[in-house]
Amino acid sequence: MEAEIDQHSTAWYAMSRAEALQSTGATEVGLSASEVRDRLTRFGPNRLPEPPRPGILARLRGQFDNLLIHVLIAAGLVTALLGHWTDAAVILAVVAINAAIGFWQEGKAENALAAVRGMLSAEASVRRSGARARVPAFDLVPGDIVLLEAGDRVPADLRLTEARGLRVQEAALTGESVAADKTLAPVAVDAALGDRSSMAFSGTLVTAGRGAGVVVATGPAAEIGRIGAMLGEIGDTTTPLLRQIDRFARRLTLVILATCAGVFAYAVGVVDYPTGEAFLAMVGMAVAAIPEGLPAVITITLALGVQRMAGRRAIIRRLPAVETLGAVSVICTDKTGTLTLNEMVVRQVVTRATAEPVTVGGSGYAPQGALDGDAGTVVPLARAGILCNDAHLVDDAAGWQVAGDPMEGALLALAHKVGLDPEAERADHARVDEIPFDAVHKYMATLDDGPSGRAIHVKGAPDRLLRLCTMQAGPDGAEPIDAPTWAARLEALARGGHRVLAFAAKPAERRPDLAHSDITDLTLLGFAGFIDPARPEAVAAIADCRHAGIDVKMITGDHALTALAVAAELGLDAEGGALSGQEIDAMDAAELRRRAPGVTVFARTSPEHKLRLVEALQHGGNVVAMTGDGVNDAPALKRADVGVAMGIKGTEAAKEAARVVLADDNFASIVAAVREGRTIYDNIRKVIAWTLPTNGGETLVIVTAILLGLALPITPVQILWINMVTAVALGLTLAFEPPEPGVMSRAPRLAGAALLDREMVWRAVLVSILFALAVFGVTAWAGARGAEPAYARTLSVNLLVVMEIFYLFSVRYLHMTSVTLTGLLGTRAVWLGIALAAAAQGLFTYAPPLQSVFDTRPITPFDAGVIVALGLALLLVLEAEKRLRRMLARN
Repeated sequence: MEAEIDQHSTAWYAMSRAEALQSTGATEVGLSASEVRDRLTRFGPNRLPEPPRPGILARLRGQFDNLLIHVLIAAGLVTALLGHWTDAAVILAVVAINAAIGFWQEGKAENALAAVRGMLSAEASVRRSGARARVPAFDLVPGDIVLLEAGDRVPADLRLTEARGLRVQEAALTGESVAADKTLAPVAVDAALGDRSSMAFSGTLVTAGRGAGVVVATGPAAEIGRIGAMLGEIGDTTTPLLRQIDRFARRLTLVILATCAGVFAYAVGVVDYPTGEAFLAMVGMAVAAIPEGLPAVITITLALGVQRMAGRRAIIRRLPAVETLGAVSVICTDKTGTLTLNEMVVRQVVTRATAEPVTVGGSGYAPQGALDGDAGTVVPLARAGILCNDAHLVDDAAGWQVAGDPMEGALLALAHKVGLDPEAERADHARVDEIPFDAVHKYMATLDDGPSGRAIHVKGAPDRLLRLCTMQAGPDGAEPIDAPTWAARLEALARGGHRVLAFAAKPAERRPDLAHSDITDLTLLGFAGFIDPARPEAVAAIADCRHAGIDVKMITGDHALTALAVAAELGLDAEGGALSGQEIDAMDAAELRRRAPGVTVFARTSPEHKLRLVEALQHGGNVVAMTGDGVNDAPALKRADVGVAMGIKGTEAAKEAARVVLADDNFASIVAAVREGRTIYDNIRKVIAWTLPTNGGETLVIVTAILLGLALPITPVQILWINMVTAVALGLTLAFEPPEPGVMSRAPRLAGAALLDREMVWRAVLVSILFALAVFGVTAWAGARGAEPAYARTLSVNLLVVMEIFYLFSVRYLHMTSVTLTGLLGTRAVWLGIALAAAAQGLFTYAPPLQSVFDTRPITPFDAGVIVALGLALLLVLEAEKRLRRMLARN
């Protein structure tokens, strides 16, 4: 009878080897060809399903699903109704370009699942009908017996049935930097993913030994498939800026429409305006009120931010993520490879039971570093670390790399630091025989023939070697072992977050081979404590985050002691200890939301835990950035407000799920990106703070003229000219503004904060009123002198442009006064914009073709001087008001 196999919920890792074989209906000789065909029909191929994707038309339609784009289209249509076809074409072209950019970016946005699928092995070695064969990995079925060797990528989730020195690199799934030792013994049902030593998971890499396992889950049922399914279920999050712009656009649209309708009704019903003229006035008012260039300027501001961030080694995959970084209040970061170097190094060596540990300097696998202690006492241990070792160090263009096990590479680096040459030592001590490491005996042993005769060298788990040692190395030679003191030494190293290996040796007779029975009565040489060291720049970056009011939380698959030790090295406040994945499992959503903000270190986490933590923090109103490099990080990277993947050591799945990719894998680059994001947000607010009062002033002029029954001081076509010239020539210059002083000293803005705060609303109202008063004043002054209406309108248009130029200087600084030498000197972009605006106004005023189009007249030098003086007066009034408001706020 064929076995009923539940790939999804069975705890295969908690079963014995025999139970797993029985439950899958498998035997040691493997399945027959007919059984494989039947199971392939039942369970399907061993590949992840292709998710449904929106069609081209749906994706294209989605690019216009934004109210501000609707407003922009409406502005283009209104402009076309005025007969200004060139301007209408420009506005609609901006809409088309925005849609094209979004369409192109969205086409790349959902490739995370494809990247996960690419991790599956192409072929697998199996045992079927008693014979070994190579088959395509997608043909594997539950019950297949898969054979594993060093260098193989595991093709499906396996319950191991054989394991000889088997070690598997699972960092992409668990976040642990060291390869996991595999055994056949079942583990507890509630064991964390990284503790399921009886399993080999699809997509992981065999680094040492060999083994075999029965397939228990394929395709979407495998652990990597579950992550792919989680990615498919996570929708794209909307950035704070897009949410704010959407709210702003809706309110602005309602205000414009309501105002236009109200003024039109008043003009026709009260002032008795002719209906046609009232309608044209309303069109002019709509043109004045709608910020036609604002969406384009915002898009260009974001695009400039993308370029600047690329210079800071942060590649932006999705445009709004540029600004979102500036709103980040919590950074959830993976430990391995992000905060640490993902390179093992020996940091402490204990060679005497009662002596202080020797601290070893240096980083990575580079053979340089000083020892704080007697290097001579470390030499016997370091020599054993060379001989009981199969790795090699390679110095290539990327720096020192290890070919083999990372911990063995760290031992070779240690040997160099104490003055030993690994190759020379291996030549002088020829290996006669060896016992490979296996998870049952927990040690590796070699029989070496050296100048002083043959000797056995052993390295392995400290608890195991302590039971096999009867002597210890002392200052005058071997002496009886002090086991309790060594146990205390081991506990101290473990508390410090070190992974510990013990080393032992003993003389050997001239025998030809080595057996487990020979590994007794050893002399303990000492302990070596390994760490994956923190990135030096990450320490400074975390301090910068703290200064900027950003919480940093470490989320790792590693053990709590290791994580807490790294946290202390990084300067993270982890006094509350670590929260484990098992503890997270025991919490409901409400409890996790309550606990998560107060915890800094989360250990032994799975992909589900990371995802739940991001969601819990977001529920509290935080804007969350998630950094990571493994497949296990991909769901949380996609769910976070801004996912940040490592570009060098990151998996393709992580890069595709993220919105930002760090080209240098440097956590410090995140801080630089946050600074850039805050600057971009400030610049967008400056653009809005400059645009609203200028448009508001034009609108107020028309509304006031209608309410008072006066002739319009400026025509709708002239308003369109002002908006077109100033939005491009002046408003765009604010996108190039450098960061204001103290940009990283401010607390992150609240996720729900309005794009326009009270101060900006007040400034918009004040400047609009000042603009309107100035226009009516100039119009009355020109009329009192007997000037024709066309001349007065020409003065009004030039006055509005000049005041917008001076107001540009005022709005360049939102958080400090602009009347400083730096403020008045401006930037190259500001002066280029002013030059363009001045040139355009010269043509508008004096060029006959434009005079005929806009009905303008040349103005006198005296009147031009009066206009410039009014612009300067506006700047001084606004800066005085800003200074007074700051003084009142401090008091």
